[in-house]
Amino acid sequence: MGFYCPIPVHELRKAINSTHTESVFEVVCDDPETLHDIPSLCERMGVELESVTEKSGEYHFRIIKSIF
Repeated sequence: MGFYCPIPVHELRKAINSTHTESVFEVVCDDPETLHDIPSLCERMGVELESVTEKSGEYHFRIIKSIF
């Protein structure tokens, strides 16, 4: 919250790269640009964007990193 792109995307990328196990990430942002940028990042990184919801100007992303 309170950060504008590219900070949320950069921090999410760092978090995804830092784990070597199956992981679930819950990301909450208030920058509407993340509605485009985070799904694009997930696609590029091969992680699953399970859900995106909006409530009172907050965007909630649930992201799953699976280990094959």
